[in-house]
Amino acid sequence: MINKIQELIKEVEAFSSKQLEEIDQFRIKFLSKKNGIVTELFKEFKNIPKEEKKEFGQVLNILKNKVQDKVEFLKLNAEESDDTKIKLDLSLPGDTDYQGTRHPISIIRNEIIEIFARLGFTISEGPEIEDDYHVFSALNFPEEHPARDMQDTFFIERNPDVLLRTHTSSVQVRVMDNQKPPIRTISPGRVFRNEAISARAHCIFHQIEGLYIDKNVSFADLKQTLLYFAKELFGEHTQIRLRPSYFPFTEPSAEVDISCSLCGGKGCNVCKYTGWLEILGCGMVDPNVLETNGINSEEYTGFAFGMGIERIAMLKYGIKDLRLFFENDVRFLRQFQ
Repeated sequence: MINKIQELIKEVEAFSSKQLEEIDQFRIKFLSKKNGIVTELFKEFKNIPKEEKKEFGQVLNILKNKVQDKVEFLKLNAEESDDTKIKLDLSLPGDTDYQGTRHPISIIRNEIIEIFARLGFTISEGPEIEDDYHVFSALNFPEEHPARDMQDTFFIERNPDVLLRTHTSSVQVRVMDNQKPPIRTISPGRVFRNEAISARAHCIFHQIEGLYIDKNVSFADLKQTLLYFAKELFGEHTQIRLRPSYFPFTEPSAEVDISCSLCGGKGCNVCKYTGWLEILGCGMVDPNVLETNGINSEEYTGFAFGMGIERIAMLKYGIKDLRLFFENDVRFLRQFQ
């Protein structure tokens, strides 16, 4: 019996194949639990004389191990048969990792910054958690102004008031406190207001506000600056109009509209058939604001403006729901480069 096993070992050592089907047949022949050669030899173990059991068991284990090792080795080096081989088309383009895209808010923010940088405006940033002085008092907000009410502002503490800034004008106050005129700066950043979330409003949004203070700054300078900005961002044929408005920190104040880029000013459902789209607010800095921040209003004048980045992005890309900017839906974000 031992001699038989020795012969089987030589057979195993001599076997070679690169076909998976042949290798599997070899495995079944020796290791099948029903009638495999090794399985049948183990069944004969009880019939082996006692004095030969040890040697028989050792040789039988050698056979089993050699069969297992041979099968594993041959499978690693086997070639798949024609029926199972995967057909590769080497002319197809290779797979590449998906490249991410910039968020539309970041795209518009950077475009606006670049436009005003060409006019000499620097970038100023400040904290999102502010106090009453920088957000309201230094900007000429009366004590009874509605913006101080809890319905508009997220207050963190009361007495003293600590709150989430409602506009980036608070950054302009810090610039005026620490820098002497001439001042020419823009303040991009995130702001917060206690508003119901809808397609046209959100409790979190982004603003860019500008400030220019120097000697002999006029309303004509403001208008020309905004006209240049509108043409650079929306196209050379863009026109602007200024409508009287009110802001506590500017006097006079105005709302700025641009001619609708979708209909060319002829009127469509986006511009509500007026031919105009509102984009920002602006005005001449109120003398009280200059004096409060230590700037002589008899010597210096200035203008300020502010716009919502989401508003600009919605107009430029034709987006009708502001909430899309915050949902992180990659199907939406992949549209922008």
